[in-house]
Amino acid sequence: MPLYEYECRRCRRRFERIQKFSDPPERACPACGGEVQRLISSPAIQFKGSGWYVTDYARKPAGSNGAGQPSPEQSPDKAKPTEQSKPPESAGSKQ
Repeated sequence: MPLYEYECRRCRRRFERIQKFSDPPERACPACGGEVQRLISSPAIQFKGSGWYVTDYARKPAGSNGAGQPSPEQSPDKAKPTEQSKPPESAGSKQ
């Protein structure tokens, strides 16, 4: 349920009420009985989880030095040669 903040127009006292969305707004000040108005308040924000942005979205790929370049250990001149696979010989080609 939302928390609403009110202010009395007569005595300027502020108070809060936890109300359902469907509840009618407060009309009278509990201290002096004067007319009240609902104030606009900033919402409460609560981040949950292991982190935000730095730990969740900015992860560096493995082997990267953070600048989008491969690390010195994985530079192209030090890369291991790969074996090229030969196409399998079909059984009917041997005679």
